[in-house]
Amino acid sequence: MTIHATGKQLIDNVINAQLADNELGFWWLAQHSFILKIAGLVLYIDPFLTPMDARLVPPLFTPDECLDADIIFGSHDHADHIDRPIWPTLSQASPNAQFIVPELLRESLIEDLSIDALRFIGIDDGQSIEYNGVRITALASAHEFLDQDKKTGHYPYLGFVIEACGLTVYHSGDTCLYDGLIAKLRQWEKFDLMMLPINGRDADKLRRNIVGNMTYQEAVDLAGTLGTRYVVPTHYDMFEGNLANAEDFRDYLNIKYPHVQAIIPNYGQMQVLKRTSPVVRS
Repeated sequence: MTIHATGKQLIDNVINAQLADNELGFWWLAQHSFILKIAGLVLYIDPFLTPMDARLVPPLFTPDECLDADIIFGSHDHADHIDRPIWPTLSQASPNAQFIVPELLRESLIEDLSIDALRFIGIDDGQSIEYNGVRITALASAHEFLDQDKKTGHYPYLGFVIEACGLTVYHSGDTCLYDGLIAKLRQWEKFDLMMLPINGRDADKLRRNIVGNMTYQEAVDLAGTLGTRYVVPTHYDMFEGNLANAEDFRDYLNIKYPHVQAIIPNYGQMQVLKRTSPVVRS
């Protein structure tokens, strides 16, 4: 996989990207990390930027270069999703950014990271917030298990549905398919883009404390059943022993659901999606 842009060049590309009011732009940063630009806002989803010897894809930029974030999502408290060491620097580099996290984790993140509590927005399964023209809805994810907290009823793993400009995006976070997920997603008439993990799960991984996700076949079936326009396979490229083949995903999708298009972007490469039908304004 080619690295298209890194560092200041990548951040400048995001800042300078000119999008119509019926478009969104996104950049894949490897693993399950994305930048999304829509409705004039820049959203960072699970930015994973800490250098590690085990990484197969290096960080595309440093956290102090993140000067443009309006929202920073953390889907769950694993190091490649809520990258705790970099969040204080992200908060300083983008001083107006809000951090959207599972409500179950909000207080501990405030305490541990010494970031102003007012910058955190806690959210849980089925809850929605509106932020400057963008609607965000959280859905519980099953990272092997749903793991609902017995005391609060909150969920530690989330996915996010993001709606703006007549476009709908689902970033699943780390999840397996579970009973009820498709029914929850059917609340939305259509999806324009889904970002789904394909690294799968098995006994050997779980013994090595690698908590699993959908297989590529399950991700294909989720995207195809719901009829999303585009789907990006993710979370298959970062660590030895937790890899998958995106081309297997694409081949299976093309044969089984030819009406759905896979996008496998280069790292740091801008992709633009346009709304296909006009927005009805009340």
